[in-house]
Amino acid sequence: MNPPADDPVLLYGGVVYSPVDPFATAMVVAAGQVAWVGSDSAAQTVAGPGVRVVDLRGALVTPAFVDAHAHLTETGLARTCIDLRGARSAEQVLDAVAAAAAAGRPLLGHGWDDTDWAAGVPTRAQLDRAGDGAPVYLSRVDVHSALVSSRLVDRVPGVAQADGWDPSGPLTRTAHALVRRASRDTLTRADRRALQAAALAAAAAAGIGQVHEMAAPHVGGPDDLADLLAWTSQATGPRVVGYWGALQDLDLARALGARGCAGDLCIDGALGSRTAALREPYADAPSSRGAQYLHAEAATAHVIACTRAGMQAGFHAIGDAAVTTAVEAFRGAAQECGRAAVLAARHRLEHAEMLDEAAIATLADLGVVASVQPAFDAAWGGEDGMYARRLGVERVGTLNPFAALSRAGVMMAFGSDSPVTPLDPWGAVRAAARHHVPSHRLTARAAFSAHTRGGWRAAGRDDGGVLAPGAPADYCLWEVAGDLVVQTPDDRVAAWSTDPRAGVPGLPDLDAPSPRCLHTVVGGRSVHMAADAPGAPG
Repeated sequence: MNPPADDPVLLYGGVVYSPVDPFATAMVVAAGQVAWVGSDSAAQTVAGPGVRVVDLRGALVTPAFVDAHAHLTETGLARTCIDLRGARSAEQVLDAVAAAAAAGRPLLGHGWDDTDWAAGVPTRAQLDRAGDGAPVYLSRVDVHSALVSSRLVDRVPGVAQADGWDPSGPLTRTAHALVRRASRDTLTRADRRALQAAALAAAAAAGIGQVHEMAAPHVGGPDDLADLLAWTSQATGPRVVGYWGALQDLDLARALGARGCAGDLCIDGALGSRTAALREPYADAPSSRGAQYLHAEAATAHVIACTRAGMQAGFHAIGDAAVTTAVEAFRGAAQECGRAAVLAARHRLEHAEMLDEAAIATLADLGVVASVQPAFDAAWGGEDGMYARRLGVERVGTLNPFAALSRAGVMMAFGSDSPVTPLDPWGAVRAAARHHVPSHRLTARAAFSAHTRGGWRAAGRDDGGVLAPGAPADYCLWEVAGDLVVQTPDDRVAAWSTDPRAGVPGLPDLDAPSPRCLHTVVGGRSVHMAADAPGAPG
């Protein structure tokens, strides 16, 4: 059994990534907090009766990661439903549905991406035949459109009159939201809890100690968030910070225990589904500029209401037109409530992929957190990626300008938007440091900070995400392949940072295999432990 959170533990014989001592090899944890960081020799004076001593055997100790944007029920569902992430054609999708139907499994699937499909997506009639007439819901990888069967459509009154309806192809916008909710209504409370628990276990195994759940009426409804926050507050596992994405629904957000009336309050959709709101048309759909669900007046009123209530506001905004709307809302709130009040609220902007210099300057000036997903660039960036097909090569080169955000002093928090991209924090750090556009790259250290301390700051706390005395004892032990190194994007970064005499702590080499998580600890309590982890029961 693992010791209670108030039993002191001395970790020694490893490498501790800490701003207190760049050469630290030992750490003491007590009462759920980091109590001390230093050297092995000095640690001997700390050890004594009642202190549990753990030999790290060379393991790396870091702050636990924070996933600042995820959907836990859908993450759990994606781990158990029809996995379409490897599908390379409509035929492969239909084959997967037919196999699930023959096995008597629920016909819920996720992850198809038609970017490279020459023959297009399956028709509704084809889906009906593959599913043998059963209800079928298959979300695209970005979860902003879905392939659905006639049986599921028949369960949703009025969907054929909703915006985004298509009589044969994928549903988007309001029509998609309606069928998405209908597909989730088949889940019981026990189902949801099992899916959430599976998702949190996967997060802990990946070294994630905190998850920001982005709930909204179109995602899972208030019961989903209320149940999640209720049971996780009493359970041992990653911390869960909830957000309720509904326009000016502050009373319900408070009742649910949400940190803010923010998150997946969508101004627009997604680039893959061609529903992100753009100033100029899509390169591969010249008649479309996407979809805008909220306009400046309503968005501004929302930020003003949240600011006056001392609650975080925030939006989902991907396209440049949507980002402009969000920026106008933050500026409008500053004019109405005062800049100091907006700064104190620490509002958020989720995704924010298409940012220009003026938008970045506003986020910096008003203390708005940019909650971003580096894995999006890794998956869809580059001159041959999905983004380039949707936007053209010139526009795709402006997406996800992480370095510009960092230079301007914008607070950044990294997340996965799981199940859109996997729970893979080291992969996100790598993606930010290896951005397809070299000028947008971060140092590994800055990327790591955005995925650890940045998530705490995004939730309104400045005391976490570092291993320093008084900080919450949320940390991980890692088995690392190769040496720890100081990594910079290019030669423009000052050479002193890579000089050992500078005392800049190293991180795992991002060109090597990702570290393996041996142990994840949250508030001093173990939430994941590998069988061979230092200190594991023998």
